[in-house]
Amino acid sequence: MAAENRTSPAPAAEDQAAALDDGRSRLSIVLSETRRLPLFPIVILLIVLVIPAIFANQIAPHDPTRGSLGNRLSPPVWHPDGSMEHILGTDKVGRDILTRIIYGSRISVIIAMIAIVVSGIIGTALGIIAGYWGGWVDALIMRLVDISLSIPIILLGLVLVASLGPRTSTVIAVIVVLLWSRYARLARGETLSVRVQDYISRAQVAGSSHRRIMVRHVLPNVFNSLVVLATLQVGFVIILESTLSFLGAGVPRPNPAWGLMVADGRELVASEKGWWVSLLPGMAIMLVVLSMNLLGDWLRDRLDPKQRQV
Repeated sequence: MAAENRTSPAPAAEDQAAALDDGRSRLSIVLSETRRLPLFPIVILLIVLVIPAIFANQIAPHDPTRGSLGNRLSPPVWHPDGSMEHILGTDKVGRDILTRIIYGSRISVIIAMIAIVVSGIIGTALGIIAGYWGGWVDALIMRLVDISLSIPIILLGLVLVASLGPRTSTVIAVIVVLLWSRYARLARGETLSVRVQDYISRAQVAGSSHRRIMVRHVLPNVFNSLVVLATLQVGFVIILESTLSFLGAGVPRPNPAWGLMVADGRELVASEKGWWVSLLPGMAIMLVVLSMNLLGDWLRDRLDPKQRQV
């Protein structure tokens, strides 16, 4: 009888190892599928977003905040009056559009990365806790999620700007308030399906702590869905940041944010001289968001077993 008691935790240990191996196998699937990434969105993201954000200081031809009134509203190079000095033209105060788009990509990347990482960590932790514990903990967290989803985000941004002033940190805070609830809701739903698995019950019988179970067994099994959500949220964050900047509730001037650039030329869109001031940064936003959505759809098809079977 004593021998049986000493060997009883073995099946639970095997189940824990199987769960860990399952998480590792999913990670290996992700790495193997990255070899077949779609070419179009990757190329667009590298050209418009990633490379300009990393090497802005090296590849930008001019200072992003300094202009010359003598060169104001210079047309792009393909225009009969354009020149190679300003390939994409200049704005109303003579600042180079290409340079500002390049530096604007850095602002978009920084805001998107910080906001998505912070909101992802907060939302994932709360979602796993809610799904794992259930009861009043689940009810409390989900009511907070409902409150977060009901907040009009543009109004919140305007209120914070009125009280704190336009800051990059304000934009990040507004985005985090909006995004964490999406991660929490997704993580909770995935956790509800994971916590009823046999290896979770046997890990509890074997004496594993709740924190260890959530970190070692639950998190790896919800990670794929969170990666897809984070990828899809990049485009949404860029649009949201651009919208807030366009309304004056985002990145402060004279920083070269894409939303500010669109706002600077909004009254020139319909004119023959100056249409490029808003159109070109707007095209940059469109290409980045489209590429991120295509990449997110591809990841969802590859990481979801049901989609792979279809």
